[in-house]
Amino acid sequence: MAGRCFPWICFLMTGAVFSAVARGEVPLRPVRLKSAVTTVQPMTGIVLWATNAATATAPIQLEYSYMTYADVAPASGRYDWSKLDRLLEEVSGRGHQLVLRWHDTYVGQKTGVPAFLVKSPSYTLTRANSEGQPTEFPDWSSPDLRQFALEFFTEFARRYDRDPRLAFVQVGFGLWAEYHIYDGPMKLGLTFPSKEFQEEFLKHVSTALRETPWMISVDASDDYSPIAGSPELLELSFGLFDDSFNHKRHSEVNELDWNALDRTRWKRAPAGGEFSFYEKRDQKEALSATGPHGIPFEDQARRFHLSFIIGDAQPRHQKPERIRDAGLAMGYRFRVTEFTSAPGRSLIRMENSGIAPLYHHAWPAVNGVRAAHSLKGLLPGESRRFEISAGGASPKFTIDCDRLSQGQSIGFDADLP
Repeated sequence: MAGRCFPWICFLMTGAVFSAVARGEVPLRPVRLKSAVTTVQPMTGIVLWATNAATATAPIQLEYSYMTYADVAPASGRYDWSKLDRLLEEVSGRGHQLVLRWHDTYVGQKTGVPAFLVKSPSYTLTRANSEGQPTEFPDWSSPDLRQFALEFFTEFARRYDRDPRLAFVQVGFGLWAEYHIYDGPMKLGLTFPSKEFQEEFLKHVSTALRETPWMISVDASDDYSPIAGSPELLELSFGLFDDSFNHKRHSEVNELDWNALDRTRWKRAPAGGEFSFYEKRDQKEALSATGPHGIPFEDQARRFHLSFIIGDAQPRHQKPERIRDAGLAMGYRFRVTEFTSAPGRSLIRMENSGIAPLYHHAWPAVNGVRAAHSLKGLLPGESRRFEISAGGASPKFTIDCDRLSQGQSIGFDADLP
């Protein structure tokens, strides 16, 4: 019986094989694939300021810049985006993408509010010292300023929401847009927006920026903000940045802010920040073996699922190899665990072995044909199966992404015999 095939069974088996062949589904065969991720991946890693000369040679994928509303809004209803366009071109020309932060208040500087608003009858400019330096603070009681802030992000999103040169946008109020005025005239509804307008603003930005991930400071968990106590606002799509990430009392102070704004937010929106400036050692030893306060950076990054962190001073303190390794420890990292192919068809299984998902779309592709679903949102430790309508004797696998600067590519690990 073991070697026999009844005629009706053989007929059904033969018919099934012919049918499968006709559909291009067999014979699937394993495909040999060898690859290793050895460079920092796009939209992840250590970030340098765009003005840092080291951006030309450092092992990075992201650059950072502040920008004021006054930089692009010379008159009511008019926008001149040339300064931002030049910045984006410079950054992308180096094969990188930009992390951009809009702000209106910076210690020791004039206001970032457009001049036409400052001169309007509804607006009163406040000048006061902050950190011992004369600083200009905005007037959020002005209906003109509030209306401008909403209109601005509508126009900004219309122009840049799908721009591949732009990775992440950071927004906020107060000093450096970090959602606080710890030294200076903190007046809710005046130098800092009312809770009602904050809510309106956050909902508006969430609606305007559909493609570009946007972020606010973890300091938005404080009593001057309505977010932490609002389930509705916590459902918005913002990510979090922490600009004192590794200071001595981080677990006692900053971590409570992360918790208040939903510690699991990283699963759907990016987490990032900047190395602390509280003590000199916070910068100098940020990437040392045990960090400045006994916690290795990789361990801390994993706990908070960081995709990137600003470390502008790191080229002065660390060798390129250490900066690269720290960058590789952040964000996503994809591995191909299964690859089978036949004429006109391939099956791929991929997992994320990183510490955060990818927040932009990227598609597994065979011979230039993309899968129907992307890798966006694939969580660490999870895998996803892709069926692609391309294959053949020597199928070529790539990861395609429309959100990359020239010269960038998303790599993958694979060790398939």
